[in-house]
Amino acid sequence: MSAPALHFKQLSKAYGKSPVLQGVDLAVQPGEFFGLVGVNGAGKTTLLKCLLDFSEPDSGSIEIFGRSHRQHQARATLAFVPERFTPPSYLTGKDFLNYMLRLRGQAYDPSQVERMLDALDLDPAALGKPVRTYSKGMTQKLGLAACFLSERPLSLLDEPMSGLDPKARALLKRQLQRLKAQGHTLFFSSHTLADVEEICDRMAILHQGALRFVGTPADCCRQFAAANLEQAFMNCIA
Repeated sequence: MSAPALHFKQLSKAYGKSPVLQGVDLAVQPGEFFGLVGVNGAGKTTLLKCLLDFSEPDSGSIEIFGRSHRQHQARATLAFVPERFTPPSYLTGKDFLNYMLRLRGQAYDPSQVERMLDALDLDPAALGKPVRTYSKGMTQKLGLAACFLSERPLSLLDEPMSGLDPKARALLKRQLQRLKAQGHTLFFSSHTLADVEEICDRMAILHQGALRFVGTPADCCRQFAAANLEQAFMNCIA
């Protein structure tokens, strides 16, 4: 049996005397699309920071495909797009993509880049412009393009639909389905429960630093006697 793509084992973290994560135990399987939801302050950002080794947990451990998250080789298997994605303002879009690909030991393939931009509805002409001239939606598309061009087996996306218009949202979902068909693993946080219900195989509700639910969106509705996921979420955190 293969190791989980992500495995949080009894992860705890506090800032001063305020607990932020309390014994989080969660496994995401290879090829699974998994959504993490919770209100502001639930601990989602801290969980992601611990995973990326930006913050040290007080106790517990994290494994990425069976290896400690502290190992560079383990983190090299994932690509990350933060909620507030801000590439260096002085770079053009092409400079940024070229730089990110070079960091990962990949060549800049113009035809491959053009196909990815088309898949995300980003005008190729934008690549010649400084990213400081980009709208929020254009910046988000650039970050997603860099993420998917990296061809890592695991994508970690924090509010990936943020700033995207309806067409771009639909195209991103289409791109994610292509990746799923290829066996890609997705772990993403979102406040939009409809996206979680549509995209995810399973989900977790994190509230006040503890997991309140882990399972399919349909199971969540059944467990909390709700007609839709939004109401199930409200019943769960009540």
